[in-house]
Amino acid sequence: MARGGLSASNEEYLKTLWTLQEWSGSPTAPGDLAARTGVRPSTVSDALRRLQAAGLIERAPYGSVTLTEQGVAQALALVRRHRLLELFLVRTLGYAWDEVHAEADAIEHTVSALMVERIDAALGFPRLDPHGDPIPSADGAVEHLGLAPLADAGAGERLRVRRVDDRDAGLLRRLREAGVGLGTLVVVEPSSPFEDVAVVSVVSATDDDGGAEDGRRLTLSREDCERVLISPEPSRAP
Repeated sequence: MARGGLSASNEEYLKTLWTLQEWSGSPTAPGDLAARTGVRPSTVSDALRRLQAAGLIERAPYGSVTLTEQGVAQALALVRRHRLLELFLVRTLGYAWDEVHAEADAIEHTVSALMVERIDAALGFPRLDPHGDPIPSADGAVEHLGLAPLADAGAGERLRVRRVDDRDAGLLRRLREAGVGLGTLVVVEPSSPFEDVAVVSVVSATDDDGGAEDGRRLTLSREDCERVLISPEPSRAP
């Protein structure tokens, strides 16, 4: 049994609900939760009944799920633990950003609150995890990043990669192999309006590097582009 009387699996459902709503900004359908967790809808329904009985969620008549105030507080504590562990694995143990999500899932239900705070201090009280996700503070505050998806960008725009949804390790791996990470400067290339893909050229690897385009290119699907969040980069003066 995990902290707060919830099992590890129920903690995972609670954390996943908050994460889905963080990205979508709307209540979550049970089917979306089943798809994200990879379990049968009947299993999700059983879990949701337990979370509702514990006062952590509310369910609308048509089925969508929202977190109660208590549910949000517990979910944020779980998200904080998960994202700090991911950053610890990258910075301290040398994991790549596409390797840490499952590892953090496996250990986050067993570490103590004291260890979480010690990790936070050892890492210098970081604001973001390896994927650019904001790390909730100890009192549950979450920074609003105000970023836009790469899918909304137009041809020729110079953009900084600021956040990548960590649900797809394959996407993270392809980005890493193409030299794309947080802070990478990219340019969207022109494409046909009938194409459902985007091609980006890599200009520089980090926020501190602003040289000429280095020739690497990466093709991303429309779905991939929704999962990569960017900020605009002003054009350099001639």
